[in-house]
Amino acid sequence: MQITGKIVHVSLSGGFWGIKGDNGQSYCPVNEIPKKFQKEGLRIKAVISPADVMGIFMWGENVKVNHINSL
Repeated sequence: MQITGKIVHVSLSGGFWGIKGDNGQSYCPVNEIPKKFQKEGLRIKAVISPADVMGIFMWGENVKVNHINSL
């Protein structure tokens, strides 16, 4: 699935980088967002897929980020 949105830093459990989609959905990547995209508020376009795993963070939908670009 392709989404657009912005990068957000979530301060739960020591902190992590997530994606707030333009559709209002929050996405919690199970694979780390590359360092060059770890900027609060950065507008991105990403290709994601559902991640059928239990995460430690109680925030958003767990997804795998397959591809990401800044807008």
